[in-house]
Amino acid sequence: MTDIAQDTSALSPSGFDLTPPDDAERARLEADLNEEEKRVLLAHGTEAPFCGTLLGEKRVGVFCCRECGLPLFKQGTKFESGTGWPSFSEPVDEAHVKAITDRTYGMTRTETRCARCDGHQGHVFPDGPPPSGLRYCINSVALTFVAEGEALPDPLGRGDGRA
Repeated sequence: MTDIAQDTSALSPSGFDLTPPDDAERARLEADLNEEEKRVLLAHGTEAPFCGTLLGEKRVGVFCCRECGLPLFKQGTKFESGTGWPSFSEPVDEAHVKAITDRTYGMTRTETRCARCDGHQGHVFPDGPPPSGLRYCINSVALTFVAEGEALPDPLGRGDGRA
């Protein structure tokens, strides 16, 4: 048996596979979402403020994309913004979150999406704490929390490891 070198072009600097899901994988991932998760992740919706289950989450761990499991934010970057949504000052890896110009509702904002599955996460604003000065305002329903030491969600079978 021959070892085939892994194509590292789809790996993030922190070593996670960013290859988008194929059509069959995407269908399986989307079938696992409830209606509210589909509305937010797939249709770029927003959950009501102060209602998200992860708003008060304070345990040590990582917040992953609910759809594909990619780690997006660490607990240590979460802060209380008073906005009603979980807020983070920086992603686990810049390559894990992509920025898209959003001109809906008569304003220009920067939408944040998961770099692997393209699921809508929320928006990023330039009014966060130092050192980044950014506030990633993220929908709880778009995330899954994984406590430190627990296995990361791996719905694509990519062996992503532990939080």
